[in-house]
Amino acid sequence: MSRKFYKNAKKVSLLDIKNLDKGKLYRFWLEIVKDGIGQDVSIPVMVAKGNKDGPVIGLTAAVHGNELNGIPVIQRLFKELDVQQMSGTVVGVPVLNVPSLLRKKRRFLDGMDLNHIMPGKEGGTVSQIYSWRVVNKLINQFDYLVDLHTASNGRINSYYIRADMADEIVRKMALLQNAQIIIHNPPNDGTLRGTADALSIPAITLEVGDPNRFQKGMIRDGLTGIHNLLAFLGVTDNEIEENDSETVICKRSYWIYSDEGGLLYVHPSVTQKVSKGEQIATVRNVFGDVVKTYFAPEDGVVIGKSTSPVNQAGGRILHLGIVK
Repeated sequence: MSRKFYKNAKKVSLLDIKNLDKGKLYRFWLEIVKDGIGQDVSIPVMVAKGNKDGPVIGLTAAVHGNELNGIPVIQRLFKELDVQQMSGTVVGVPVLNVPSLLRKKRRFLDGMDLNHIMPGKEGGTVSQIYSWRVVNKLINQFDYLVDLHTASNGRINSYYIRADMADEIVRKMALLQNAQIIIHNPPNDGTLRGTADALSIPAITLEVGDPNRFQKGMIRDGLTGIHNLLAFLGVTDNEIEENDSETVICKRSYWIYSDEGGLLYVHPSVTQKVSKGEQIATVRNVFGDVVKTYFAPEDGVVIGKSTSPVNQAGGRILHLGIVK
């Protein structure tokens, strides 16, 4: 198996993936912007170019600086790819939001969420220019996109997918991930997935667990799902691994918020199904008195939930999926 990368990652200002030599593994530092003292801010890009023609599959992680599980998913995948047997190209971006990862912050330098301002703007703000260049220097070269995320601070997630299940190709991409839950979620303006869709690139968002940590089980599941996708698209000749349990498909989802501040305890577990009227959370004051009890507004499944006990009015309680 050929696993040899170029010894050192090459620094480039432009990257033409289709004109790279076939049958090779590459590492690049792709220059995106200059920082406040004129130094390059670059993102790491890994490219596995197969010996045969085929689609370009893009994998992005750490769009938010606290979303770490996607990084080892991409790292491990590239250790397992054999470019001599591949048809097509796999492009991995283990860290898309480099400035935020280094600061251990979710948002960009100017306080913006990169996944709410895509595709950015050529002559815009700090975050808009960064986003625009990422899209126009790299993302627009993909034929398919899997964008790996995690929950935000103070929350935990199931292993779930956001996808437009009305699109047959996207639906198949989602089902191949063997996720616990899939939410039918048409692409929204401002997300990387929405930008890909506007460029006619089928895309899914893969939510791989919790923030600020590496979770072996979640990483393993994410890796398996991507291997399944590569096999389905004919990039590799691996067998597709079937899901051991049934995936719950939701027609929609929403967060339930508190309207009382205090110490929050969320009762159901992630992936647990709840019934309308079932108690889902309790808020107590600092003296231990119950000030509010919350109940499920309808039948559903818990996709994610808050784990931070300190909860101001308006805080998130849980993410409820409504089963199709």
